[in-house]
Amino acid sequence: MAVAVSRDLTVQVLEDVNAVKLTDRQQALRAAIQRGEPKCLGVSQVMLGLMVMSYSIPLHFTELTEVVSLGVPWWSGLTFLTAGVVAIILDKNCTMKMLHLCLMVSVVSTVLSVVAVIIYSIDMDKNPEVPCVKTVQDSCSEKHYAMKLSRGMKSSLLLFTLAQTVISAIVCFLLFRQRNSFGQYTSLTHAAPSEALIPPNLS
Repeated sequence: MAVAVSRDLTVQVLEDVNAVKLTDRQQALRAAIQRGEPKCLGVSQVMLGLMVMSYSIPLHFTELTEVVSLGVPWWSGLTFLTAGVVAIILDKNCTMKMLHLCLMVSVVSTVLSVVAVIIYSIDMDKNPEVPCVKTVQDSCSEKHYAMKLSRGMKSSLLLFTLAQTVISAIVCFLLFRQRNSFGQYTSLTHAAPSEALIPPNLS
């Protein structure tokens, strides 16, 4: 807020141009971000994270493979959850700092999603379904059913992870575009307090 003192000692409160620009930028940033529906994308990421972790539980009762030993569903699911929560917070608190944080988390989520997809693909290729071998009870072996369940769960996890990769990539694209559009917002934040008018010396 700027203050000016006239010769008759009346004080006038002037509108700070930088403060107005800062407010306008904040509103424009909020409107631009909300057009990308970060809350909906964030909720989708949270749901995918929960589904990945819950679907991975049966894998611990089947054959121990690379996916289980490396804990892929757990760290990927937690990453999806974190990215989703940050995107939801961004929808309510639209600042450049939060935008940069959400962009960074989304980039990490995208990279880890790709890594998880690669691990799932390699694991499913190295551990094919065991053919059904009839036993005395005229049924297939337990290993056949265990591997069949394992591959079914991994196929679902692979689809969920692919969906998360696409969502994270979309969020990264939207946030990167907004960061470039509102790059001057940070400079306005620092400049706004420094433009107050200095009252004249009355002595």
